[in-house]
Amino acid sequence: MMWRTSTTFVNARVVSDVSSGEMYDSVRFCRSVISLGTRPTRGDTVVDLDGSIVLPGLVNAHDHLELNHYGRIKFREIYRNASEWIDDMRPRLTRDRAIADARRHPLDDRLFAGLLKNLLSGVTTVAHHNPFYRELRRHSPIRVVRRYGWAHSFAMEDRPAGARGELGGRIRERCRATPDGAPFLVHLAEGIDELAARELPELEAIGCLRPNTVLVHGVAVDRTGWRRVAEQSAGLVWCPASNLFLFGRTVDVRQVERVALASDSRLTGARDLLDELSVARRVTTVADRDLVAMVTTRAATLVRQPRAGRIGVDGPADFVVFSSRRSGSGTDLIGTTRSDLRLVMVDGQPLLADPSLASVFDARRSTSCVARVDGKPKLLDRRLARRIATCSIAEAGLALA
Repeated sequence: MMWRTSTTFVNARVVSDVSSGEMYDSVRFCRSVISLGTRPTRGDTVVDLDGSIVLPGLVNAHDHLELNHYGRIKFREIYRNASEWIDDMRPRLTRDRAIADARRHPLDDRLFAGLLKNLLSGVTTVAHHNPFYRELRRHSPIRVVRRYGWAHSFAMEDRPAGARGELGGRIRERCRATPDGAPFLVHLAEGIDELAARELPELEAIGCLRPNTVLVHGVAVDRTGWRRVAEQSAGLVWCPASNLFLFGRTVDVRQVERVALASDSRLTGARDLLDELSVARRVTTVADRDLVAMVTTRAATLVRQPRAGRIGVDGPADFVVFSSRRSGSGTDLIGTTRSDLRLVMVDGQPLLADPSLASVFDARRSTSCVARVDGKPKLLDRRLARRIATCSIAEAGLALA
């Protein structure tokens, strides 16, 4: 699709970098950002955002995209470690009719359902923790991190972990095979017992605590352990909703230097990344600006996506727009729900918008159709709507006209 003109958002609060708080009153863009804080050029499509906040598209640093259509599942009130939960799940994959039926959906639809969950909550970049399936190479409405290494966990090294039965993988081998410039993602210390606590020393012993190592969960790591993680410049992906659901506690992220907030899948996590932000707000005294940075700048840095998580000249026009309710800054994202989002864009392409922003679709020469998100009217990109209509998995709260 070609642009008729460039577009300029005016009367806006454009937060280019959440960590620094740098803000502008306008942004001019096509597929990429042309300028910040400048007046529209003759011929631009000018859109008055009436004081709305423009953030870079959110970055979800950990999801299992094919697992989001199951809903939350557990069989005990509290687990001591993730292996106990996996052992509870394994026999039910075939015996439990609802779980078995959910597994029968085509993988393409299961992955799309995970991508849609993220898009509806303003996520424009997601890190998938499993193989980069060929289905993800087809048109995806949002960006999926492609250059990464992964292993599931120590407990799943020789056990099926992927959607097609792929093994969880030997951590030592996969870590060493991951280029220094790519993140190496691994579940670690996911639990509250001694078995979970031993995993960080085990990772260190095999030489896999490195600057590109990204630990997922880390609930059993203690203060001394986080000091060693910081010494190696490694980082954490924090999923408090999932941790609390399974184990009744989560990480005190005040002890962690490099941390991103992520949703995990809906098997154990929150509905989406916006809900995860609200959970995080309840369980930590970390400043609101730092929490929002954990889903923008810091998340992008942790998963080695230098063009994501910021709004900058020549960078991608990946935006999420929402109305200011309190401070008039990016921290107002905390407490915002997906139905509150006014606009979600990837590469300057509007995918989801309030009806009042229909002119953004016109500027891109793209067509939209009417939908409702959690009862509120929205416009959806028509190609996206067609894919939603053909998907065998329905997204709760989303209705096409």
